[in-house]
Amino acid sequence: MNDLKYVPIRNSDFIIIKEIYDYYILNSTATFHTKPISINELKEYIFIDHSVYKSFLIYYKSEIAGFCYFTHFKKRPAYDRTSEVTLYLKPSYHGKGIGTATLDFLEKEADKSVIKNFIAVITETNSYSIKLFEKSGYIKCAHYKKVGEKFGQILDVVAYQKFIE
Repeated sequence: MNDLKYVPIRNSDFIIIKEIYDYYILNSTATFHTKPISINELKEYIFIDHSVYKSFLIYYKSEIAGFCYFTHFKKRPAYDRTSEVTLYLKPSYHGKGIGTATLDFLEKEADKSVIKNFIAVITETNSYSIKLFEKSGYIKCAHYKKVGEKFGQILDVVAYQKFIE
């Protein structure tokens, strides 16, 4: 997709990242945060200039469409070959093929490192994300029942995995 560009995240980008993420916190079950979080909290898992874990702003036709990253799956050395993958698009950019292209891009970036597995953790009711990951070759590997509660709903979480080696 020629209209897409991925730019490594810088400190100054966290304002727009927070704005995009806050939308999902306040309006969806895509994240289990229930109130906006601080930029410092975002920096706990969205890294800048990390040797392994990468984060990017997503530009579509020269406008910021969202952000994406891969980060620790678990903070234990035995998990170093596995990473959690995440992307958030502004709602107006859904349905344009950006998600599929972004996952492909992130997999290529991860393949340059020690990362050999991507795990996507998704609320079971988020059918758009599930379809995106399935379309991109991810396989359901876990189903956690009734583990979250948001907006008065008791929610399941599913995990999807893809080997990228």
